Amino acid sequence: MEYIPNILFAILLIVGVGYFTKNVRKLTRNIKLGKDIDRTDNKSERWKNMAMIALGQSKMVRRPIAGFLHIIVYLGFVIINIEVLEIIIDGLFGTHRVFTKVLPDSVYGFLIGSFEILAVLVLITVIIFWIRRNVIKLKRFLSAEMKGWPKSDGNIILYFEVVLMTLFLVMNATDVDFQSMNSGNIISKHIAGLFGSGEHLHIIERAAWWIHIAGILTFLNYLYYSKHLHILLAFPNTWYANLQPKGQFVNDASVTKEVKLMMDPNADPFAAPAEGEDEGEPEKFGASDVQDLNWVQLMNSYTCTECGRCTSECPANLTGKKLSPRKIMMDTRDRLEEVGKNIDANKGTFVDDGKSLLNDYITTEELWACTSCNACVEACPVNIDPLSIIMEMRKYLVMEQSAAPTELNVMMGNIENNGAPWPYNQMDRLNWKDEN
Repeated sequence: MEYIPNILFAILLIVGVGYFTKNVRKLTRNIKLGKDIDRTDNKSERWKNMAMIALGQSKMVRRPIAGFLHIIVYLGFVIINIEVLEIIIDGLFGTHRVFTKVLPDSVYGFLIGSFEILAVLVLITVIIFWIRRNVIKLKRFLSAEMKGWPKSDGNIILYFEVVLMTLFLVMNATDVDFQSMNSGNIISKHIAGLFGSGEHLHIIERAAWWIHIAGILTFLNYLYYSKHLHILLAFPNTWYANLQPKGQFVNDASVTKEVKLMMDPNADPFAAPAEGEDEGEPEKFGASDVQDLNWVQLMNSYTCTECGRCTSECPANLTGKKLSPRKIMMDTRDRLEEVGKNIDANKGTFVDDGKSLLNDYITTEELWACTSCNACVEACPVNIDPLSIIMEMRKYLVMEQSAAPTELNVMMGNIENNGAPWPYNQMDRLNWKDEN
């Protein structure tokens, strides 16, 4: 009978971690639906980016108040969960606060005391975040794409944090052995009196302990369905981010080849491929669905924190245009999830569902509202690049569907016919040099 709690704990742990592993595999599968791209150059710069941006939160603090509050929650989440290791050992082997057996009381007390202070700071910060979302109602949390589940998701995470931090403090406050140490109970000793004394303390402590670890495992598996997946993906996302200057766009290899043929007076555009060279099927220009994007762009969509900093900096959005870079990322993720479910339902094969990212999720009005200024890319705290997705979809519209706005079609026609964007005869192109 004495081993039943250990067995139950092991089952809970295996189920929780197993379900999480299953979701991670599904997440990886979905991301790999994108085209391959090599982002392994300049490794030192990539490690620096990850350390500064994902770990150091350097872009978060550009908005000092929200950045400072986020750092508190971030540190609380990371540091307090170090205690989970002790809980796992205790749960599997039937020990109680096993680290007190291997660490000096002063060291253990310092650790737990730090955790308790952080827990209180996290509680205060979470309350402030809740007020910002639901009482003050900051504008960037009220956009159309933030209605329904996105709004509920943000609040659910805050409630999770409140429950987990409260359970941690209650667990410590009702642990008679820990309180008798009188070391590390900086906060819990002040609330211990609320629970009185007697045998019931052990029941409360055990209940808080079990609910706390169950809550952590539940939270772990909730991440896959939540915007808080960025807790895990922020690190690879910043490592694989584009290091090229933000104004530099990628040249399409097939277009570059055609231009070189046009510019080479000795080239024969109708010549057969060289022996052993396989031209293959003509590549689709741009992207109309998630499978046409590269895997880094798909990872970007899963990493999106829905904070809205990109949209709040977007000049098109600020002037009333329909474009919201945050919505671009959310729509990409939603479509990718839909494609993933389609693959699951059809035993590993995608069956055409008559839908696409373009038009069914993202409209052409949104795409052409973009000024390609890179403000959204610069603003993102985890180096997400909404502009690259917009440009790929624009490329599809122009090169596959000839569906550019009239103004662009006129300009491109002038370039083709006159060698300049303006409707001047080629013979008159240099007349400006004769003007005084």
